[in-house]
Amino acid sequence: MRKNDIFEIEITGMTDDGRGVGRINGMAVFVPYVIVGETARIVLIKITKTYAVGKLIEVIKPSTYRVRPECSAFYKCGGCALMHMSYEKELEFKRNKVKDCIERIGGFKNFEPSDIVPSPKTERYRNKSQFPVTLEGIGMFAAHSHRLVESDDCLIAGENCRAVIKAVKYWMKSRGISAYDEQSGRGLVRHVCVRQADSGTLVTIVTSKDELPGSDALVDELKSSCPDLSGIIQNINTKKTNVILGSENKTIYGSSYLIDNIGHVKFRISPMSFYQVNRAQTERLYSIAEEFADLKGHETLLDLYCGIGTIGQFMARGAKKIIGVEYTPQAVMDARENAQINNVKNAEYYCGKAELVIRDIIKKGVRPDIAVLDPPRKGCDIKLLNALSEIPTLKKIVYISCKPSTLARDMKILNNLGYIPKKAVPVDMFPGTPHVETVVLMSRNM
Repeated sequence: MRKNDIFEIEITGMTDDGRGVGRINGMAVFVPYVIVGETARIVLIKITKTYAVGKLIEVIKPSTYRVRPECSAFYKCGGCALMHMSYEKELEFKRNKVKDCIERIGGFKNFEPSDIVPSPKTERYRNKSQFPVTLEGIGMFAAHSHRLVESDDCLIAGENCRAVIKAVKYWMKSRGISAYDEQSGRGLVRHVCVRQADSGTLVTIVTSKDELPGSDALVDELKSSCPDLSGIIQNINTKKTNVILGSENKTIYGSSYLIDNIGHVKFRISPMSFYQVNRAQTERLYSIAEEFADLKGHETLLDLYCGIGTIGQFMARGAKKIIGVEYTPQAVMDARENAQINNVKNAEYYCGKAELVIRDIIKKGVRPDIAVLDPPRKGCDIKLLNALSEIPTLKKIVYISCKPSTLARDMKILNNLGYIPKKAVPVDMFPGTPHVETVVLMSRNM
């Protein structure tokens, strides 16, 4: 086997990131854009001692689940990976991924997740999209690279994104505004971020410098192109980094935040705040978490990695007290503001690392009954899981995860600390992509 060799291969499995897996001469070969059961002609583009990577040339024997992608940039853009398969097959893949991680990594052999909750929309479902700006234009990066695929639109992005991108392109060209070059560090505009909510559309222009020449023209262009424009933010990121947002924001038009509704509560969302990208599914996700918590009115609920307070305030009417902990100061400020907006008087918020804040709270005599965890993709710090297990009154943990592998790892740790998995429900927040959200209930083995 050598690089650039061409083979026919039968696809027998799929990886966590949605690539197909087959074997050539006993070696595993990973191929994107294929489906289990298909036979494909591929060219080898990478060979290591233990595996190879192939590029799809053609599908010789297609699956009955293969569909024509609606997005013209699908095979070039790295944003989605599953648009070549039917939604039915995509949901099956995601549920199987959750099940496999819980079995293989968590060690729970006889634990079955529930059926996955499908998304009511498979297109135009994202309320937040971020578009890199390079010397080649505005669009999305190709998979596993920073090579731009120029595009005026994204099929899973919100309805206003196309108009915003065209307006920014026109403004940059007409005013001679330069795009940022990652290699040299020169140029001004780095990203265009579009966020949509009930109160309108918030556009954030990420720049490499403080100044923003032609800002009045940018405001005029966006106002005429985006009728529900709520505000325009300039975010300043002077560092030579892959991180999109810098730490400083300037409001150059309108509001510096959005207001959005999830069920019976509403939330103020700042440019730096984390907020789930699929609102219809967010309400379903939180409803499942609320059902798992099964609050009776007398409980103290820990809302860890609480962000802007969404989950805790969604459940606040059923709890005696909500204690939210979040590491990002701006998010904590938003959580407190949201509590006032929603007239939630039984919530308090702390800024800091969850594992440290929890120990301080316990020392003050607080005895929580239930914890809701919604960590980033890397999962929970083991110090936090140990700290939770030391709380004698903590009967339940509701764990919301966007990465099944780290969820399963943490489930195993919690199981060793005395908690037993009772239920797991996958929720498809991200159609067209291999990502899946999961809600798990773990109860203390009394």
